[in-house]
Amino acid sequence: MSSALLFALLGACSLGPRYVRPEAPVATSWPAEAPAGEVVGWRQRFSDPQLQALIEAALSHNRDLRVAVLNIEDARARYRIQRADRLPTLNLEAGAAYSGAFDGEVSSLYEVGGLVPAFELDLFGRVRSLSEAALARYLATEEGARTVHISLVAQVAEAWLAERAFAEQLDYASRSLAAREASYALDQQRFEAGIANELTLRQSQTLVESARASVAALRRGQAQAKNALTLLTGGELTDTEALPLSVQEIGAPLPAGLPSELLLQRPDIRAAEQELRAAHADIAAARAAFFPRISLTAGAGFASSELVGLFAPGSAGWSLLPGLTQPVFQGGRLRANLRLAEVQREVALASYERTVQEAFREVADALVAREPLDQQVEALERLREAEERRLELARQRYEAGVAGNLELLDAERSLFEAERSLVLAHQLRLGNAIDLYKALGGGLVE
Repeated sequence: MSSALLFALLGACSLGPRYVRPEAPVATSWPAEAPAGEVVGWRQRFSDPQLQALIEAALSHNRDLRVAVLNIEDARARYRIQRADRLPTLNLEAGAAYSGAFDGEVSSLYEVGGLVPAFELDLFGRVRSLSEAALARYLATEEGARTVHISLVAQVAEAWLAERAFAEQLDYASRSLAAREASYALDQQRFEAGIANELTLRQSQTLVESARASVAALRRGQAQAKNALTLLTGGELTDTEALPLSVQEIGAPLPAGLPSELLLQRPDIRAAEQELRAAHADIAAARAAFFPRISLTAGAGFASSELVGLFAPGSAGWSLLPGLTQPVFQGGRLRANLRLAEVQREVALASYERTVQEAFREVADALVAREPLDQQVEALERLREAEERRLELARQRYEAGVAGNLELLDAERSLFEAERSLVLAHQLRLGNAIDLYKALGGGLVE
């Protein structure tokens, strides 16, 4: 067997454990079965034009995403540096040397040629394992950037949803305030005319001030939600009209019997797996450090004592300097490095399994909340319809003189609370769709 073939066989062996993807420590499917449909990306999930424009702006200007992209460039450069160690380095060198006694002749030597300095023959896979570890960490960084991408899309959608909910509540509160102010003005006229007593007047005034406080609080909340959107997107919220939350749909239906293997599409899980791969490669590199390192230094070029004869026949030459380094005594450093690599692999394995379990729980929580939230919205819609009818009847009774103003004011207050609760329920239902989008890793199609 030739030396070259022997080196090739030795270089092909690995001293590290063979990587096998761990079994996911979760059930094969979720407790709540999802309806049929297609899993899609954010452009299909978030159909509102205003929201789509905000997401596009965030993806273009957000600083967190920019940092994540720069981290990818950092990891890519580190991987390329490590990969370069697997190839020999060729340097072109030229020089001149002069020597002699102070009172004698001066001799000279001119040299030019190529030099391969101390190239390590990776017989036991140490350099290759380090390169594989660097590649895995680079890929993990890429997945980390995808996680930031998905999180940013979800944050923009949640902030936009909060702003829209505040806007709709503010609209209801403003209309309720206008109605209560009209009732209060009428009660004040009746009080001044001696028809109504002061208790009725103060009850009406209490409802007016309560409505004013609600309007002020909702304006503050809407302004803060807009500030959050400005921070995420790098720009102001446009004034384009958005559809009411009651007709908004976020998300697409999911495949029936959705398997838990879909979790492997999540970038945070893929990043954790790449870190586990890197830990396996670190073990191989740590084991290879126990074995000899063989390096070759080779050179070829021209040398002459006269510059004009540098490239003359007979001036060419070559050199080959093999070297071997065998660790003998390291004070336990090599064994400690190996143990450290093994512990870090166990940590990476536990981190991977924890990431899978958390992802499974997030999807399960989002799925089990879907039906109860739909039922909550339906019940609140019926409650609002009942309160609207109650207010209509109370107004008729008040105008006919059958009932007092307190009954009318109470009906107005109850309707406002029902409308506000319905808006919040719509926000929760749409927020649940955003949670599911994020839990499933952004969908299968972007």
